[in-house]
This record gives sequence, C-alpha cells and structure tokens, in this order.
Amino acid sequence: MSSSGFYGPLNYPVARRDDSVVDDYFGVQVPDPYRWLEDADSEETQEFVNNQVKLTETVLQECELRDKLKNKIGQLFDYPRYHAPFKRSNKYFYFHNSGLQQQDVLYVQDKLDGKPKVLLDPNQLSDDGTVALNTYSVSEDANYFAYGLSSSGSDWATIKVMKTEDRTVEPDTLSWVKFSTITWTYDNKGFFYGRYPPPDDEQTRDAGTESDANLNQQLYYHFVGTDQSEDILCWKDPDNPEYSFEAAVTNDGKYVLLYTTENCEVVNNVYYLNLSTLSNGLEGFRGGEDALPFTKLVDNFDASYAVVANDDTVFTFLTNKDAPKYKLVRVDLNTPSIWTDVIPQSEKDVLESATAVNRNQLLVCYLSDVKHVLQVRDLETGSLLHNLPLDIGAVDDISAERKDSVVFFRFTSFLSPGLIFKCDLEADVPEMKIFRETVVHKFDRSEFQVDQVFVPSKDGTKIPMFIVARKGISLDGSHPCLLYGYGGFNISITPSFDVRHIVLLEHLGAIFCSANIRGGGEYGEKWHKAGSLSKKQNCFDDFISAAEFLVSKGYTQPNKLCIEGESNGGLLVGACINQRPDLFGCALAHAGVMDMLRFHKFTIGHAWTSDYGCSDNEEDFHWLIKYSPLHNVRRPWEQSPDHSSQYPATMVFTADHDDRVLPLHTLKLLATMQYVLCTSLENSPQTNPIVGRIECKAGHGAGLPTQKKIDEAADTYSFMAKALNASWID
Repeated sequence: MSSSGFYGPLNYPVARRDDSVVDDYFGVQVPDPYRWLEDADSEETQEFVNNQVKLTETVLQECELRDKLKNKIGQLFDYPRYHAPFKRSNKYFYFHNSGLQQQDVLYVQDKLDGKPKVLLDPNQLSDDGTVALNTYSVSEDANYFAYGLSSSGSDWATIKVMKTEDRTVEPDTLSWVKFSTITWTYDNKGFFYGRYPPPDDEQTRDAGTESDANLNQQLYYHFVGTDQSEDILCWKDPDNPEYSFEAAVTNDGKYVLLYTTENCEVVNNVYYLNLSTLSNGLEGFRGGEDALPFTKLVDNFDASYAVVANDDTVFTFLTNKDAPKYKLVRVDLNTPSIWTDVIPQSEKDVLESATAVNRNQLLVCYLSDVKHVLQVRDLETGSLLHNLPLDIGAVDDISAERKDSVVFFRFTSFLSPGLIFKCDLEADVPEMKIFRETVVHKFDRSEFQVDQVFVPSKDGTKIPMFIVARKGISLDGSHPCLLYGYGGFNISITPSFDVRHIVLLEHLGAIFCSANIRGGGEYGEKWHKAGSLSKKQNCFDDFISAAEFLVSKGYTQPNKLCIEGESNGGLLVGACINQRPDLFGCALAHAGVMDMLRFHKFTIGHAWTSDYGCSDNEEDFHWLIKYSPLHNVRRPWEQSPDHSSQYPATMVFTADHDDRVLPLHTLKLLATMQYVLCTSLENSPQTNPIVGRIECKAGHGAGLPTQKKIDEAADTYSFMAKALNASWID
C-alpha cells in the first residue's frame, strides 16, 4: 500500500519486550512478550497507555478536517430521536432524546395523547453522562419501574426500584448484576434477575476494570422493599460455572420459564414452573437453600427456544430445532414429547421474531436478503392473514402484548432516521399510520441512493453488500470508501441510519458499504456456522472479496479504501490487514478480539468459544493461530517485489472500562505492530501511522454519552480522511 496523507514516520515509544514469556501449545512454542500489558493496573501499563495517548494526539493534530467533522457531526446529531412506546396497564412509556442529550430519557404518560412526564433522566445521575441505563422493566400494574444503572460503560449494573406515580426511589439496591434481564411476576410483588457472587474485594473494586472470568451466575427473585440479602435463590449450577440463566414469565402470568445458556451458541435449555402450584407462593422459599422446583422441558442444548405465547399448558415457541432459518412450534406440557409445527421454516427467509398480539394473532418478522418483512398471521394455525407494507430497511422496537390490538414498531434504513408506526389490527385490513417521524435537519435523502449487490467470495458464495452513495457518482475509482463488516455470533447487520456516515457522504464525497459476510445470522444458522470455528477464514475471505469488488467496479481504489469493524468486527479488521495489507488505505478496529489464544481467560470470553473454539484444544489451536491478529503481524515489504508495501494507516480503539473485550487485546496488538513494523529496524518502509485511541470512562460501546460519540467520530473519520487524502466538500 502506498503512503497515506500523513507526513512520514512517527517517533514511536519503545515498549519493553519480555522474551521469557513463551507458551507451549501442543509442541508449538508461542512467545507472548507483552503479557505484562494484561495487568491494566500496573504502572508500566499505565505508562504505555499514556505514551500512546500522547502519540495519537500528535497524529490527530495533523488531521486538518478534525474540527470541521466535529462541528458538522455535532450539528447533524442534534435531532430529536424516539423509541416506540410500550404499554403497561393504563400507562404508556417511551424513550426520547432531544438531540444532544448525553443519554435517552424515559417518559411516562397516562394516554397516548396525554402530557408526558419524565420518569428517569440518566443525565441527572452524572455530570458527564457516563451513568447509563443498562436494563429495565415495568411491573404489570405499572406501579413500579425496576432499572439497572451502569457506570463508565461497564457491563456491571446496579438495580434500583422506583414508584412510577411519584418517582420515589425505593431503598432496594441489587449489586453485582451482569448480563441480566428483569422479569416481574404478575402479582407485582417482585422480579427475577441474574447476578454473580460478589468478589472478595467488592468494597475497593472499580467494577469494569477487572479481568476475572465471570463464573457462577445465579438466578434470584427479589421482593420489592426488601434487602438483597433476603432474595430467593431460584437456580444455580455449580457443576457448570460458565452457564448463565434467564427467567421469562408467560403472558398469562401463570408460568415462569428458566432458560439456560452455555455460551454464545444459539442453543438453550428450557425448564418451567407453574407458579400457581406453590402453596405458599414464592414467599414460601424465603430463607431456604433449595432452588425452585422447575420441571425439565428441553435439557440437551439441541437448539434455541424462545416462548411466544401460551394457552394454559399449550406453549408456542420460536426455534431453530431442525430449522436453520427458524420456525414456530407448539407443545403441550402434558405431552412434552410431541412437538408440532405452526409456521414451518421458510425456504429462503429467516424468521427473526414472532409477537403474540390482538388475542389470537401473531406479528411475525422475516429477514429476506437482509431486509425485514412484516406479516400478520393466525396464532392457532400460523396461516398468513396480511402482509404489512414496508420500504427496504429494518424493523425494531416491536411493542405489544397479547391482549393489545394496537402494535407499535420502528422502521429505519440507511437514509431514513426512523419512522414509528402505529398499526391497528382490529380493522379487517390492518391500519398502519405514522405515529412519529424522525427528521434530520438539512438532510435531503433524495440526493442519495442505496444499492444491494451480491459479491462472489473466494469459494463462489454470494455475499450481500449494501452500497450507499450520492446519486449519479462516476465509477472512476476516485471516491473515498468506508467498508463495514461484523460476521459473527449469528448477529445480522441490517440497514441502519447513522449521521456520522451521512456526513462522510455529504462532505467527503465518500461511499459507505456494509458487507453481510458469513458468521452473521443474515441467512440463518447455516450462514452463521459457515463463518465460525474452523470456517472462520470464510469471514475474512468474504470481506476481502467485497473490498476487491469495490475496486474492480470502480467505486474506489486501494489507497482510497478504509475498513472498519467493532468487537468481533475489530477482529475482522485486524485479520484482514494482516492477510491483505496492500488492499486498504486505512483500517479502523474498535474493541477487537485480537489475542485468539487467551481471550477465553478473561471476564465473559469463555462464552465466545462457541464461535471461535479454544486454544486449550489442539484442533482449535491450529486454526486460531493461523488468523489471530496478534500472532500474524508480518512485514509486507519482505514479500513485495519492490519492497515498498506496508500496512495501511491503522487506528485501533479500546476503552478503560471495557470489561467485555478487555483493553489488553488492543494494547498487545498495538505494541506488537509498532515493534514489528516500526521500531525494530532502521529506515522502516512503514510510514503510515499505527496508533491507538484509548477512551476513558467508557466501555464496550453501550451507554456511550452523545458527546463522546461525537468526539470519537471526529477523531476516527478525520484520521480516515487524512489517510485517504480526502478533501472537504461544502
């Protein structure tokens, strides 16, 4: 890759290498000279981080468009945003951000056209907006609001309880909650939640900066108005410390389901408990040591099961059992071995969700070539009643209970910031009206277009990719291009609106592309499996093929092409620049899993082995070592004929309270890249910068305040603009 718009080689800080740290993996010796960077609290690690922060700031000061991007992104961010309202009892609740508020605010109103009142404003809980809502639930009678708060982006949450009528915060305080939902029982006395055992140093620990593995989650029930020490232990499994648990109360309030998951695999076990059979209710288990008497329904981790509805003992589930694209099935608890299909698997489309509504109907959402389709179906028979008209885009925030005849949902696309629809199912033909429309000031969507192409990958598999650009662009290779990807954990990357990308399109003349590579859920479980474990290389091949397509068709050229990804997508970027450094002019890797040999040892990393495998297993080790970003940094000029090839301008990102993908991944890769490419030899051909952006009081991305989003975007894309020699367009 030719040199970027930066002015030459940097003076990189020298980081100590400890060559004595070598691991033996099945006879293969693997050095880990920066193992010391795994200790986030050490003075040496802090010095390394401080040196990197100073270096990155000197690079960003070279980026002439930083202030312009910050101002323009800030201006465009300032538009009112809404979530779909949801109903509990006689009240409606919805989230709203007036534009530049750091966190969304929760409102409540007695009727849809009633005067809204603020229920919870997280912006009042910290000066800098770094306290965020993590999880929440409203009781069935709408009298109580239980909510989990997280600080500085950590996954840890503390649950509080508020009276909705007068916003009185109860003394209830539930600590060491992580990866948990809040599920009320219909008697409104309390709720189920999951928590971990408190650590020995809980009084002094800064939650979110530790690296200990998250083990032995337990399911509890909390009675409102009591101390956490009195909570009922509902379920634990000390023989399987990596399992996690979630409760779901059925729509009739009669049953509670227990879901058990082993890792990030889309499979779970299902147990149930008829609450009405408890002679003394849940109160009878206070002070006891025994778990609740759940009954097994599914106990072999053979598929994913999610309850949709029940009529007494007859349950309807969404499942991928013998259906990689999912289907709806029904079972009677009295005959648990007999399961019948209600909506069979589609030949082509993925059944993403099903919501019981209007007493005896279903609102089902399909993903068809990465575009959402909504249908109304009969709950009993599964037969199609209506197709709901939608543009090309994505649906989320589906809001309704089984008794409701009115459904709300939000629609977004690359060029539409959000339409909230109100759909009345009482009419013979469902009546869809726009309830709220989000408008971005001075953005004219008619100037842009979205195309979907299908790119052949290395093995011939067709990979869908969206291309967003100004109408009528010439395909002469002159355009800066940002290519985004993820490709993992059965997660589908659907069309979404992002003002940061709009600014790039409008003012840098850029093209934005989103490649739906294998490993995601875009075409169901087979698509997911085709990009995981021993087949993970397919993800990188797909992404590289998408990049080559953009170059071959004249959308861009290598020195104008930037790739970006987050989390598993950060791994994607790290692997691709190792494998094809010549193909990209810039790389942006956010919170990437970069050390594929040790990720499972920290916090929730053990859950990712379902997608990646684990280096403790010999077979897995041999595929992991082949693509692990940390272990495959090479000097590309040693392989190029003219010895001039180098890595693209690269910025890697992490945050000090990221307790999901720990900073150690980014720090170790950064030290390795700077050593191998820049500091270990004189007159290195690597003149493109290799730097890291390290955020304070932030985590893996959730709950990031608006101003931090704007600041990060300005740094990120001014770096990209400089690397790609992009000019500002007024």
